[in-house]
Amino acid sequence: MSGDPATLRVAVDRSLCLGAGQCAYSAPDVFDQDDDGLVTVLDPAPAAEHLAALHQAEDLCPSGALRVIEAAPGRTP
Repeated sequence: MSGDPATLRVAVDRSLCLGAGQCAYSAPDVFDQDDDGLVTVLDPAPAAEHLAALHQAEDLCPSGALRVIEAAPGRTP
């Protein structure tokens, strides 16, 4: 159906994470940090309302450990 939001997925590579925390700061409903400061994903399939915050987190991540994956409506990323 046209007008449906894209389906979102979040991928992280914890081996690249530096613990800067920009993801948790930018999108706290989706990301957090564990006791070692490394990224944890709270919601691997966030709602479209988080898209701007997710892209900000992805852009601010100094290690490139985050990836936002968008699929067309009706398709699974």
